[in-house]
Amino acid sequence: MSRVRDFTGHPFWQAVLVLLGAYVLFAYGVPYIPPLLGAPSAPVPASVLFQYMAIVTVGVLLHVSSDEARWRRFKQPLHAALVDRDKRWVRATLGVVLPLAFGYAAYAEARPRVDAPIQLRSVHPAPPGQITVRGHALTLAGLENPLRTRGSMAEHLKEGKRIYYQNCLPCHGDRLDGQGHFAHGFSPTPASFADNGTIAQLTESYVFWRVAKGGPGLPREGTPWNSAMPVWENILTEDEMWAVVLYIYDQSGWKPRRWEATVEEGKNPAGQAQPTTGPKAGGAK
Repeated sequence: MSRVRDFTGHPFWQAVLVLLGAYVLFAYGVPYIPPLLGAPSAPVPASVLFQYMAIVTVGVLLHVSSDEARWRRFKQPLHAALVDRDKRWVRATLGVVLPLAFGYAAYAEARPRVDAPIQLRSVHPAPPGQITVRGHALTLAGLENPLRTRGSMAEHLKEGKRIYYQNCLPCHGDRLDGQGHFAHGFSPTPASFADNGTIAQLTESYVFWRVAKGGPGLPREGTPWNSAMPVWENILTEDEMWAVVLYIYDQSGWKPRRWEATVEEGKNPAGQAQPTTGPKAGGAK
């Protein structure tokens, strides 16, 4: 009994017990509270659990350090584990366990996940009828890429390649397959332009709209979109955005959908488009 009393009365082990008890309470006790109130059970998010434990840890350290004698007793087990000769086995164990624990935590955080998205989302949301880019109003219905009829196509593609590799490659990848260096850090992952379900189904004006307005410019209907796409009109000029649209179509091998004029009115209505062709051999360069 005296050993138990010495153990539970020591400030270091009291702190350990408080931290363990707090973790058990937050991780396993809190989810059982809603059912007691007639609500469905819900786990505590990892980010919230981390914040709670950080608050408890700070509180424990403030308590043990508020008294000089208590603080000296609190440090005794730590000092013994790091200095005493008869505690070499403790140091050896920590030298193996801690790197393995941190390594596993880093792996668990960074490893790719193939879990299905929690929420369904529309891959191609309906675009607005008109947008304003850098103070210039554009009607998307019937809008064609102006660079296709102006200047040198080779120069436009060269410019589009420069812009893509400077801005888009980290997410969309060297092969335009949505597998860039940062891709696994996003959920959902960036769009794969090699997939026949993305730009192969769209007009260039639609892709231009998505590039210009990014995730924040998506319509409110059907949210959440969970898109990390930046608002590129704040960084790129209008011609630069059209050039990168040219480049991703050229390198992915897809032909953009074309607007068709109606026989009756001679206009370019939204939504009418010709089928696209298949991808070129070789993929992105």
